[in-house]
Amino acid sequence: MERALVAQLTRRLSEPRRRFIQVVAGPRQVGKTTATRQTLAKLKLPSRFISADEPTLHDATWLNQQWELARLTARTEGACVLAIDEIQKVPNWPETIKRLWDEDTAAGTPIRLLLLGSAQLLIQRGLTESLAGRFELFRAPHWSLAEMTEAFGWNWEQFAFFGGYPGAAELITDESRWRDYVRNSLVETTLSRDIVLQSSIHKPALLRRLFEIGCAYSGMELSLTKILGQLQDVGNTVTLAHYLDLFNAAGLLAGLQKYAADLARRRNSVPKFQVFNNALATAIAGRPFPLVRHDPEAWGRLVESAVGAHLINGATEHGLQLHYWRNGNDEVDFVLSGPDRLIAIEVKSGRRKGALPGLAAFTQRFPAARPLLVGADGIPLDRFLRTPVTRWM
Repeated sequence: MERALVAQLTRRLSEPRRRFIQVVAGPRQVGKTTATRQTLAKLKLPSRFISADEPTLHDATWLNQQWELARLTARTEGACVLAIDEIQKVPNWPETIKRLWDEDTAAGTPIRLLLLGSAQLLIQRGLTESLAGRFELFRAPHWSLAEMTEAFGWNWEQFAFFGGYPGAAELITDESRWRDYVRNSLVETTLSRDIVLQSSIHKPALLRRLFEIGCAYSGMELSLTKILGQLQDVGNTVTLAHYLDLFNAAGLLAGLQKYAADLARRRNSVPKFQVFNNALATAIAGRPFPLVRHDPEAWGRLVESAVGAHLINGATEHGLQLHYWRNGNDEVDFVLSGPDRLIAIEVKSGRRKGALPGLAAFTQRFPAARPLLVGADGIPLDRFLRTPVTRWM
């Protein structure tokens, strides 16, 4: 992801004529900042890199001051690339960016702008409401098995357990330290700074508990009504659904909907929880790798979750849709759909024995669907996790 993103950003920002604001959105610790610094180093243009992700609150006044410094550089040196990290932390940033960008467009000031943000929903809300027609969006997903193998020499079993956080990779020999890093530096930071402080959260304790349950049940269906019963909290399913949307936007946890031809039936279905990175499930569970690896039931669920994480990251990056399917006793683990392609994916992890009639039932109901079996006598898990999702489309 990182090298491809650097290449794309370098091309866009090197274009002879200033056209669009470049925006990179994605979860924390997937290499957005590193890719930006590498891009700025490759460009033969003056640049400024600033970040709003600091303890002191940055506001529109701060943003105006930083922009004026970039303008000074652009006027004296002929151009300036201004890169702003964690832009969603600046109050009313879309309106300020729009005003400054439009001023420089009218004046011909050669500032080229690159915005980075962790919470994709917040970024997209600001872009679509205030900056429509002025930006190009790049989605930065979690790291894949191929990237973790190239960078750290991991095999697919390590990836299935430890997930795809490059910053945590060197800690896996000390699992207690690795879990603390994931929980405190990644999960808690995202929940408390990217979600609670940036959204209307009336019950932060409920939000955290929902996240823990969702990670524990990754790869499984669980109704929001049942979750409320487990939490023994006075609330409603609308609140939980809202929190789940925020987790999804932050690149943490999704609630996959059942695939159906009728969109209304999809929205009313029981969600299937799916983490974007298996590290979220295993770090919160707290069970050590050897113990999970030798527990067929637990390992099977983790493998299915790893396949789901690979699929949801690819779907998010490329604008595809990911669902599951169930009809009575027939089920399909994942349904991947695009504008003109439908793929039904069943994971044979060893957790479930015997035949898998779900694929046959699904393709009978949806004849245009292409069935894929992953694991066992189907596509090897290692190969599937190393293959870009778009290859199967």
